[in-house]
Amino acid sequence: MPNICLTRIDNRLLHGQVAVTWSHHVEANLILICNDEVSKDKIQQSLMDMACPPSMQTRYFSIEKTIQVIHKASPKQKIALIVRNPQDVWKLVEGGVPIDSVNIGNMHFSEGKEQVTTTVSLNDSDRDAFKKLVDRGVKCTIQRVPSEKAVEIQKYL
Repeated sequence: MPNICLTRIDNRLLHGQVAVTWSHHVEANLILICNDEVSKDKIQQSLMDMACPPSMQTRYFSIEKTIQVIHKASPKQKIALIVRNPQDVWKLVEGGVPIDSVNIGNMHFSEGKEQVTTTVSLNDSDRDAFKKLVDRGVKCTIQRVPSEKAVEIQKYL
């Protein structure tokens, strides 16, 4: 079973807050960006790698590749799994990736979304995905940084 120490939704994916603060907090040694677009974009990958300390390993996989290979991960790999939205988390869970909790960081406002906290905005599709995750027993909490109190997403569904 893969050693997933953090699953985080952050529409910015990999940046300093994730690469340093969260990865240190959960003692991750591998950041896995699970995103179909970024998995094919070497320029975005290079830019994201700049946010990481040299000792941190990074991987950029599509959702399907993550589902296919996550169970081959070494137990020594402490994985911080980063995705852009709750729909992708649901695809991973449906695909058999053992996710028991989700940290919701940044889900920026855009047309059709309702801002529910300073860092999280939701549309109907987001709410549906979170409802499925919660119904499956996945704990979903909003927490920008480790020092903030976590708030369960159910309050906003």
